[in-house]
Amino acid sequence: MTAALRLAACQFSSSADWAANLDRIGADARTAADRGAQVAVFPEAAMGRFGSAAAAAGQPLDGPFADGVRAVAEQTGLLIVAGMFTPCGDGRVHNTLLVTGAGVETRYDKIHLFDAFGSRESDTVAPGDALVTVDAFGTTFGLATCFDLRFAAQFTELGRRGAEVLLVPASWGEGPGKAEQWDLLVRARATDAQAWLLACDQAWTPLSGTDPLGIGRSACIDPLGGVRARLAAGEGILIADVEPSLAADVRARVPVLAQPGSKDRG
Repeated sequence: MTAALRLAACQFSSSADWAANLDRIGADARTAADRGAQVAVFPEAAMGRFGSAAAAAGQPLDGPFADGVRAVAEQTGLLIVAGMFTPCGDGRVHNTLLVTGAGVETRYDKIHLFDAFGSRESDTVAPGDALVTVDAFGTTFGLATCFDLRFAAQFTELGRRGAEVLLVPASWGEGPGKAEQWDLLVRARATDAQAWLLACDQAWTPLSGTDPLGIGRSACIDPLGGVRARLAAGEGILIADVEPSLAADVRARVPVLAQPGSKDRG
């Protein structure tokens, strides 16, 4: 049986200054580690908010932002997941999750881009094309980002690939019905994968144009869709204890993932 894990969702509003955002990641990571967390998840666009020069230009994975996050992971012993933007070679960037620490070093490039509600993420961001799972602390984690939450097949496939805990950074824009949709989708996607799901959004930021800037409401959801913990709109750190073995128990009792059906990536 996999031992219990303590997860942290570090909800804050990133600025246009990547160095200031890195300092905030360091401070929140140290607080999370002091509170016993083993995994710390930061929002999508933690390096630089949407619409900023930092987001438009990106940085390579051997650049100062990523190296700074690696140093924080090494200092704290945490597995850290943080959103950043990386050059892709066609004038756009990838919307990338850097996953580092605890013996892990990988990336996930957001597959489903936010071409909705008047926004056109694909104008400046190139999509990824591969699902990603990683193993740490005796647990298999699956990765997804924000708008991916609207695509159930991605989460079903992550569950089929053995993910017991899903880590989902986001920058979920404000708008009519958006909070209700967020609350619904994080619960639905946990049940699709029959896995724990930790979603970390940007803290609430006043709407500005069509850029998705965050509503808060970071949450920890269990494999049956139950809300185990949730933050409000403002900045803060959610600490949640999860039992990864519950995913296997739910899958045995309700064998949805074993049923025939599409195994497309979503």
